[in-house]
Amino acid sequence: MVLNIFLIILTIILGLCVGSFLNVVIYRLPKNMSIAKPKSHCINCDYQLEWYDNIPVLSYIILGGKCRKCKTKISPRYIVVELLNAILWFVALMLNTNLIFASIQSNYIMLIVYFVVISTLICVAFCDFENMEIPDEFQIILLIAGIISMMFGDVNSKVFGFILGGGFFALFAGLYYLIKRREGLGFGDIKLMAVLGLILGFENTLITIILSALSGAMVLSVLAIINRKKNKEERSKEYPFAVFIVPSAILAMFVGDIIVNWYLSLFMIV
Repeated sequence: MVLNIFLIILTIILGLCVGSFLNVVIYRLPKNMSIAKPKSHCINCDYQLEWYDNIPVLSYIILGGKCRKCKTKISPRYIVVELLNAILWFVALMLNTNLIFASIQSNYIMLIVYFVVISTLICVAFCDFENMEIPDEFQIILLIAGIISMMFGDVNSKVFGFILGGGFFALFAGLYYLIKRREGLGFGDIKLMAVLGLILGFENTLITIILSALSGAMVLSVLAIINRKKNKEERSKEYPFAVFIVPSAILAMFVGDIIVNWYLSLFMIV
């Protein structure tokens, strides 16, 4: 019991600390800046942050979301990423060890893989949202995670997941271009779904595709209605799709098997 509590606390603390690092990556990597140098600083006045300015969540709250020196507002994205990473790490810990279900055999190698995948996907979502770009470094990390995960799962399912994820999105992108004569889905999204298929397997990849398509269609339809009376340039504005893929993939990774079993149960004859 004491060991379990220690593991939970350690996971949350490390999740917050890694979340703080993810903010650096999200800001610097798309700008081709070093993630190691210079030291964290205010982008408005160049004030170099001290260690007590970098305590995850607490420093943001104590400073009131403002720079200590110039009082410029700090983006709420910083605290959101820290909390989101810690929460998702905690959920992954609880679902992938026997802390909740005694029947589940703990696999701490895969748990670490899930931690890496979650943190990488958070970076993917925020980079795509802020810059309309998914850096290839994230795709490589996810590819490596997918290859490692093949040692602990159904290889055939993961290979078919890779084909389904990349193939379906590539087909959609091709058909959209033939019909609309403009890009409807970026190559980064296609690569992302391919490597996610390798991680998730065939069934969970299918769930990810369905959930991301449904959520994307609903949100983008609302935006289309809002922008209907605006100029042509605003109506044809492109939107990041990774923000729909990422939460769908994480949900499938967490409870995909439950969703599949529930769906199949609807067709069982009692």
